[in-house]
Amino acid sequence: MALVREPAVAGLFYPADPDTLAADVAELLNQGASRLAGSALGEAPGAPDQRVKALIAPHAGYAYSGPTAGVAYAALAGADYQRVVLLGPCHHVGTPFVALAGAEYFRTPLGDVPVWEEGAARVGRLREVIVSPPVHAREHSLEVHLPFIQTALRPDTPVLPLAVGWADPGAVAAVIEAVWGGRETLFVVSSDLSHYLPYAAAVRADSATVTQILAAAGPLEGEQACGAHPVNGLLEVARRRGLASGVLDYRNSGDTAGDRGRVVGYAAIAFAEAASAGDGAR
Repeated sequence: MALVREPAVAGLFYPADPDTLAADVAELLNQGASRLAGSALGEAPGAPDQRVKALIAPHAGYAYSGPTAGVAYAALAGADYQRVVLLGPCHHVGTPFVALAGAEYFRTPLGDVPVWEEGAARVGRLREVIVSPPVHAREHSLEVHLPFIQTALRPDTPVLPLAVGWADPGAVAAVIEAVWGGRETLFVVSSDLSHYLPYAAAVRADSATVTQILAAAGPLEGEQACGAHPVNGLLEVARRRGLASGVLDYRNSGDTAGDRGRVVGYAAIAFAEAASAGDGAR
């Protein structure tokens, strides 16, 4: 019998009903595509021969961060990625490592997402990586991305879900590099930005954080981004590889479904490398 990681936040962060979820994600992607088409922020980073290699996208409930996640995944329209490496922070069970779930599939109301077995085996040999089902059992930072991946890409696109604890940037970067591959591999780093500041203060703080990310100037601190640890690993790789980056969207919960007195920030940021970089690498 296959080992399946069951959904933990269906019905809480996103709809549990498959038809409702499918319709909601499709609408968020449509809204995201329209926002990209109507904004200079939606321009792909770098030169015309570049494509998105990595995304930073948020992980709150869809009512709050879904519009920004929709922009992030709408930027992948027409892409033919063969796999997605998904890295997110740990909210419930802490670890100094990067954790695999030890599962063969991650289940959502839209179906079962296969885990990229070769990638799991590859990173599983690294000293920075452990297998820990408890780290993944209640974790939403990875789960909420899966319906977007199932919809924006092929429904059966393999995913490598990695829960990142308080590992240092070099350790996370080593894990990323182990499965970097070429144009066939997409990385998604799951992170919200500031938490529970008043609206204007959050916009100022998040603007500074986004500027730091675009400069690949880590490390970020936890109060800047709850996914600081996986983001810092990506930024180290971005510096090494000279990735171009660009902001696709920025909003906070005060813009979507929340009180402006205490908001959470969300950004969609894309990273790209030249089309020839890593081609053919698997």
